[in-house]
Amino acid sequence: MRIEHDGVGIHLRVAGNGPPLLLLHGYPQTGYMWHKIAPQLAQQFSVVIPDLRGYGDSDKPQTDATHSPYSKRAMAADMIAVMRALGHKNFAVAGHDRGGRVAHRLARDYPDAVSSLAVLDIVPTAAMYEATDKVFATAYYHWFFLIQPAPFPENLIGHDPAFFLQHKTGHWGRTEGAITDAAFAEYLRCFSNPATIHASCEDYRAAGSIDLEHDACVGDFCHWLES
Repeated sequence: MRIEHDGVGIHLRVAGNGPPLLLLHGYPQTGYMWHKIAPQLAQQFSVVIPDLRGYGDSDKPQTDATHSPYSKRAMAADMIAVMRALGHKNFAVAGHDRGGRVAHRLARDYPDAVSSLAVLDIVPTAAMYEATDKVFATAYYHWFFLIQPAPFPENLIGHDPAFFLQHKTGHWGRTEGAITDAAFAEYLRCFSNPATIHASCEDYRAAGSIDLEHDACVGDFCHWLES
């Protein structure tokens, strides 16, 4: 299924019946990351699993100097449009990694739309930057690599996407095979597209710039500044 919002097509999967539940994936993945638990969740919920803009089979819009097309605010607005198009005005949302940041922004910008929120495997972006030390910089090197000006990271990743993805995901999970061969093949299919590589870098560039500005704003004063 595909839903358009503000000129950006969002690819999604839907299944099940019951209260609506939106599941948001992380980096460098797609909505496919939920494939192990989605069938169980679909027994109780109307599950909606999109590819975030820039990822998977969703569109990769042109960026600008502010990186705002890849801000978490823009991604959250996509999700509101998707859920409303499906008839869901109020819903639960669970997000992992980058999806957790989108879920957090969605709950802040559209609190009346979110019935419950699960944010997995993140700490507020500003707190992580401010607490940076050798251990963090080593473990989260990609935060600082991906925000470098284009096309530096894009060209390096694009030279061997399979190597990069294996390096990023090969150690995930407490047991071998946490990421199945089928899942890795799907991520590689999508990450073999230079537009996906660029868009995912823009996601991180936004995180290090405009997302921090949005996160620092609270309440009506922030909206007045942006108007």
